[in-house]
Amino acid sequence: MKKKYIQIFFLSFSVLAFSQVPGVGINETVPEQALHLGSSTGTIRVEGFNNTNNVNNGGGTKTYPLYADDKGNLTLEFKPLYNSNGSDALDHAILPGSTVTLLAGDNDGIATGELFNFTIAVNRPAILEVKYNVSIEVFLNPAETVIIDRYARRVNTYFRVNGIGRQYGHSSKCYTGGTADSETGSLFNCCTAYINLPAAGSYTIRFYGEVSSGLTGTNAGGGTEVPNTGRATCAKFARGNDSLLFRLH
Repeated sequence: MKKKYIQIFFLSFSVLAFSQVPGVGINETVPEQALHLGSSTGTIRVEGFNNTNNVNNGGGTKTYPLYADDKGNLTLEFKPLYNSNGSDALDHAILPGSTVTLLAGDNDGIATGELFNFTIAVNRPAILEVKYNVSIEVFLNPAETVIIDRYARRVNTYFRVNGIGRQYGHSSKCYTGGTADSETGSLFNCCTAYINLPAAGSYTIRFYGEVSSGLTGTNAGGGTEVPNTGRATCAKFARGNDSLLFRLH
């Protein structure tokens, strides 16, 4: 009876010890995770990811990033939150704030307006990558009179989380015109920025356009300018081929 008791004890110990092994090893005798792949060359090949079997592998000598989806499936396909991917991301005709106008005589020489916004929801703290490329056309007024006074105007774009706090992704262009046939085609402001989203929840990314004539001092610019005033300027946004990308990290 004592002998059988000892045999049962050792059998139970062996099963317990085996059950505590972390996982399965391939070319790895002591696996440290549920699946532990070992390689003496530092390379692991997956046939489903090569350029013959996967349209997201462009071939050649380049390397391509590997992603995991919400189910843990591995893929080469890039799936950001939003990607205009070559199509026009913004339609100025349906954006109520796509025009920002600085009136002549404005006290601080700056006018700002919200251009558009996007709302995203996250279920964990995350880093949000934002890339934008927004078109701009600059005129004297909303009637699109050409600027001929040879004074520079600065057009700036940026965005904020929920419309408050820090400004991210600043990008600016300067414009001036000296004759009635001055070029008035599209300029582009572009930038990439990373934002810390500290907790799960909903966040609204609000984009702004800012127009400045820079004339804020007494007799700024010399000549016959009115003291402490700005020059008339109108910036019309999103009339070209605009692009946007939002990606979570």
